Amino acid sequence: MHPDDVLTRPQQLADWLASGSRPKSEWRIGTEHEKFGFCTETLQPLPYAGARGIRAMLEGLAERFDWEVVNEDGLPIALKKPDGCTITLEPGGQLELSGGLLDNLHETCNEVNTHLAEVRAVAEPLGIGFLGLGFHPTARREDIEWMPKERYVIMRNYMPRVGSLGHDMMKRTCTVQVNLDFSSEADMVAKFRASLALQPIATALFANSPFVEGKPSGFLSYRSQVWTDTDPDRTGMMPWVFESGMGFERYVDWMLDVPMYLVRRNGRYIDLAGQSFRAFLAGKLPGFEGQYPTLADWEDHLTTAFPEVRLKRFLEMRGADGGPWRRLCALPAFWVGLLYDQANLDACLELTRDWTPQQRQQLREDVARIGLKARIGKQSVRELARELLSMARGGLARRQRFNGAGDHEGGFLNALEDVVDRGTTPAEVKLAAYETRWKHDVRKIFREFAY
Repeated sequence: MHPDDVLTRPQQLADWLASGSRPKSEWRIGTEHEKFGFCTETLQPLPYAGARGIRAMLEGLAERFDWEVVNEDGLPIALKKPDGCTITLEPGGQLELSGGLLDNLHETCNEVNTHLAEVRAVAEPLGIGFLGLGFHPTARREDIEWMPKERYVIMRNYMPRVGSLGHDMMKRTCTVQVNLDFSSEADMVAKFRASLALQPIATALFANSPFVEGKPSGFLSYRSQVWTDTDPDRTGMMPWVFESGMGFERYVDWMLDVPMYLVRRNGRYIDLAGQSFRAFLAGKLPGFEGQYPTLADWEDHLTTAFPEVRLKRFLEMRGADGGPWRRLCALPAFWVGLLYDQANLDACLELTRDWTPQQRQQLREDVARIGLKARIGKQSVRELARELLSMARGGLARRQRFNGAGDHEGGFLNALEDVVDRGTTPAEVKLAAYETRWKHDVRKIFREFAY
C-alpha cells in the first residue's frame, strides 16, 4: 500500500497493521530513549536557540557525525540517517534517539553507547549536559521552552481540554521504550495482552522520577502518574484488549474513536483537534467533505494515541521512566526475553490470566506510588519481578545471540536484578540521597546522574 493511497474502509486500516507480521527469523528490536538537556553552569533547561541551545546541539551532531538535518519552516528540528535512525525533539526539547531495527541486544547497547558518546562530544564544549530521568527534577512548566514544531502547537492547545497534566507530559517527561515484532494476528494479541498486563512491573523496575520542582512528589514514577490525567481518550490500560474479539480490527475500531489532532497537507499541519477519523474515513470530515484519508494520514493518527502498549505494524512498550545507559539496554532485554520466547510468552499469559481489569488498573496506579512494594493478589511486585527476570534471562539464553566474548544477552538484565535484590527502585535510591548526602538539594542529581 502506498502512503498516498486513499482509504475508505476500516478493513484497509486493519490490513495495513497486519502487514507488519513477519516470521520469527526477521524479528528485530527497536529502542527509543529520551533525555533532558541542561546548562552545566546554571542547571537550567536548554532553550531552542543560542550558543547553549538545542539547535546548536542538532547542528553540532550533524556537522561532526554525518547526520542529515530535517528542517521545519527553516529551523532544524530533527536529524536522520539512511538506516532509519533519527534524533528528534520532544515538545520541551527532550532529545530522543529512535534507533535502528537491530537483531540483538549487543547491537542495541553499541547503538546506545555510540549515541551517548556523540552527544557528549558535542555537548561538553557547549557547556551542556544530559540527564536520564522520568520527570524533570527541578523545572517548572514555564521554565521550559516549547520547541518550534507545528504538531506540538496543536497538541498543546488541545491538551488542557482533556486533562490537567498534558503539558507536563509534553514538556517534563522522558521515557525509554522498545518496539517489537509479531508473526501473526494471534501472536500480536498474545504479546499485546502479556505486555499490557505486565507493563506496571516495568514501571516499577524503572521507576526513576520521584521529584517535582525540587521536592519529593510522593510518587516513585511521577511520569507514570502524569499519564493518568493527560487524556483518557488516548491513554491507559485498554481493558478491551483482554476481551474476546481482540485483533487488528478491534484496535482499528478503538483508533477510529480516538479524537484526531491534525492532518498534513502540502507540508503543513492543519489543526483538527477533537475531530473524528471515522468521519474522515466516510468522507464527512468537516472542512474536508468528500475527501478521504491517505495511508500517511492513518500513520500520523496512530502516533496520536499514547496507551501503555501501542500497536502500529509492531508493538511499543511504553511503561518505563528514562534512566542511565545500563537501564536503556535493560528495557529491551526484559521484553525480548519475555515476548520473543514462546514458552515465556505462554507463561506470562498464564500468570496474568485471572487478573481483572480493576486489578490491572489498580496495579498501574500503585506502582507509580510505591513501586516494588505494590501487590496484585497474593504477590508483591518485587516477587513478580524476580520471577519475570529469571524467565527473561532464560529466554535470552535460549536466543543464542552472543557477543565477541561469548556472552549471551542475559547480562543486560543485571541492572534490573540489582534493583530486585536491593528491593528499592532507582527513585528510592535518589530519595535516600536527597535525605542524606544531598541535604535536600535536588540539584546534586545533575552532577551525580548526568550521562
